[in-house]
Amino acid sequence: MTITIREGGPDDLPAILAMLDSCVEWLVGQGRPGQWGTKPLSENPRVAESVTRDMDEGTAFIAEVDGEPAATLTLTDAPGASLSHLPPPGEPERYIHWLASDRRFKGVGVGSALLAHTVEVTRRAGVSLLRVDCYAGDDGKLVRYYERHGFVRTETYTGKDDWPGQVLARRV
Repeated sequence: MTITIREGGPDDLPAILAMLDSCVEWLVGQGRPGQWGTKPLSENPRVAESVTRDMDEGTAFIAEVDGEPAATLTLTDAPGASLSHLPPPGEPERYIHWLASDRRFKGVGVGSALLAHTVEVTRRAGVSLLRVDCYAGDDGKLVRYYERHGFVRTETYTGKDDWPGQVLARRV
């Protein structure tokens, strides 16, 4: 099994939305619908618009396993409008959006490979701060996932409909 990472583009939007839907289905099956709800995200036009906007503002990366899209994330220069209430970091940064994997590839390491690639891309750009925000509710597994990848908790926040969020940062 070989993991390769490539830049994504507009043609990858259906695959990215399918990965997000796979995550929703898996989370619901785990009894954890708080992160992204219970309905496929591909059915929400605002999600496609948000993913597209982030891709336009930054770079999407696709991890493939033996040529099949398995995971994705998008890297931009800022957190975006939904987190405009957070204090700016006071230095250049790269910000991770939409990390998701097709759950058929759970445990293969595609998310870890994408995060490692993102660290390297950020470092090569001469930027030393990499940040991400995520769902901090339920059992906290997602926050701990990022911590295992070298991120530390910074700001907590409450999003729309009392959605518990956590911003994490990593020096690269």
